[in-house]
Amino acid sequence: MKTVQITLNSIDKVKSFVNVITKFDNDFDLISGRYVIDAKSIMGIFSLDLSKPIELNIHASENMDEIMKVLAPYVTND
Repeated sequence: MKTVQITLNSIDKVKSFVNVITKFDNDFDLISGRYVIDAKSIMGIFSLDLSKPIELNIHASENMDEIMKVLAPYVTND
């Protein structure tokens, strides 16, 4: 498992993020405060506070490089 901080600060960014990660069979969890939601759930994402970075847990073992490549536009370095 790998954890990164991502920023989803617009509706278009949320939609493209969900479209990108649904192509993978792996599990992705978004953590904001005490809430943990499935990152593939667009409705769940909109229930979070999107004004600040969100923690993304990536449950993958083999294709991590490919996953990180497609997530690059969303990952924040804060």
